[in-house]
Amino acid sequence: MTGTAAETGTRTETGTGAGAEREAWRRVGPEGRRFLRGRKSAVARLAAWSLLESAHTFLGGYGVARALDDGFLAGRTATGLAWLAAAAAGALLGGLALRGVFAGLADLVEPLRDGLVRRAVRQALDRAVGDPVRAPGAGAVSRLTQQTEMARDSFAGLVLTVRSFVFTAVGAFAGMAALAPVLLLIVLPPLLLGVAAFLATLRPMAAVQRRSLDTDEALADRVGELGEGLRDVVACGGQAAAQDTIEPLITAQERLARRLARWAALRTLALGTAGRLPVVALLAAAPWLLAHGVTAGTLAGGLTYVVQALLPAIDSLMTALGSAGTRLLVVLERFCAPPHPPPAAPAGKAQQVTGQARTPAAAAELRGVTFAYGRGAAPVLDALDLVVRPGEHLAVVGPSGIGKSTLTALLAGMLAPDAGTVLVAGAAARRTPDASGPDLRRTLLPQQAYVFTGTVRENLTHLCLAQDPGDAGTDDDRMRHAVGALGLDGLVERLGGLDAEVRPGLLSRGESQQLALAAAYLSPAPLLLLDEATCHLDPRTEERAERALAARPGTLVVVAHRVSSAARADRVLVLDGTRAVCGTHAELPARSPLYRDLVGKWNETTDG
Repeated sequence: MTGTAAETGTRTETGTGAGAEREAWRRVGPEGRRFLRGRKSAVARLAAWSLLESAHTFLGGYGVARALDDGFLAGRTATGLAWLAAAAAGALLGGLALRGVFAGLADLVEPLRDGLVRRAVRQALDRAVGDPVRAPGAGAVSRLTQQTEMARDSFAGLVLTVRSFVFTAVGAFAGMAALAPVLLLIVLPPLLLGVAAFLATLRPMAAVQRRSLDTDEALADRVGELGEGLRDVVACGGQAAAQDTIEPLITAQERLARRLARWAALRTLALGTAGRLPVVALLAAAPWLLAHGVTAGTLAGGLTYVVQALLPAIDSLMTALGSAGTRLLVVLERFCAPPHPPPAAPAGKAQQVTGQARTPAAAAELRGVTFAYGRGAAPVLDALDLVVRPGEHLAVVGPSGIGKSTLTALLAGMLAPDAGTVLVAGAAARRTPDASGPDLRRTLLPQQAYVFTGTVRENLTHLCLAQDPGDAGTDDDRMRHAVGALGLDGLVERLGGLDAEVRPGLLSRGESQQLALAAAYLSPAPLLLLDEATCHLDPRTEERAERALAARPGTLVVVAHRVSSAARADRVLVLDGTRAVCGTHAELPARSPLYRDLVGKWNETTDG
């Protein structure tokens, strides 16, 4: 993000703040109602305890009024003390109510946090599967830790303060109505004016808070990226360029902090209007009230309600809504991402439906593909054309660092070409950002085998999750067939069977690769990409695995580290840094000096 882009984004969002706010409520509102509907009993318990708080508020002002009018001012000290004792008993009742409120609050707050954690993990996994190159990093960690805790604390504070204000106001208004209804006519107008002024600041504050969180996540991601390559940045003298990518974000965050401070000042002004003007209005109207039959005790009771009940409640409410409320809305919006639209059908499929005589789409195709790691770097692949036919077994060979893994990453959609087109099954290899879930067109096995703590069955079938649950492809018979085809019988038996637990740390790298190869064998993907996925196997085990995978329905592309692996393939692609040559194992020695040398060295080793 450049400084200009950051400023443009700020101007754009300022212009559409109202629309963004409505969109936020549209996303968060239904989720919030569904959450509360599922916890009606917890809400009911919270309301029941809060009613005791209303009684405490009512007794506080009413007791003062009666103590003065019926007690001390009437010369009956005992009666006055009795009413004050009743008000004190109300305070004890309020303490008991608060204890019950905190116990009930946990039944609302903790399920919210747990649900947000689960959703953050699910969103991060969906993004990682949908777009591995832009898989979530530090920003996802910020959402999982900082933002979930922020939502938890904000929600707890908001529930406490809103509940307290509502039931305190009920008790105070009921008390003033019982003492003298005219008190409400004096107190309510300035109170409502201040509340309206305060509510007017919520929407712009939410917009600024949203931009602040966006910038925070972008800054965390950018710092994480730079941290991973810090040594390279320093070694290449790129500190200034790295600083240029960070400074606009820091500047934007500083600007947003100042803007939040200005809105906080306006919020304080609204708070003063709502909290202090009712007191001023009541004192200013005191002569008129006393002249029209309102007693001194009633006036003192009204002031007690305003000063000791309404003013603290409004202060807490506005503080919570102005900070925790806007923060909660913005954070929850990030967890309520709109559902991804279903991916469009691949162009190849549409052609097959509309044109029955057309040739089936290639399993994979590269058209004039060029790719380089960074500006000014020499291309790893330069104008490469390649067609991999359905059902073909293709081996890719070449020196280390020549571009073999880059080729598989392009076919897997993990990298985007600088020029040209990469297709898988007739559609773009790299999916659109709104795609979600695994890509069932291909499976990539890297050199570092993926094995996780779980049962053998789970490690063998984790790539089959997208299959129909009734499909026989995931049953025990097919698993045993895969185990036998790849020669894993002894390994599975040693581990304790299909339902035994796998502990990755106790497996050798070769055993891990064998389990990963079996998972790929069971995968429904028609295209398998093996990027030196057999490098830790002995030649005989490697041959058995490759022959089994080649016999499996579908297409196999293998980055080979042994010429024997290339000899088993239908065709071999040779990458030598200057040109790419593709042909059969028999014809390539005459066409590629590099392949002729590789075969010669292999023959010498075999003869020796």
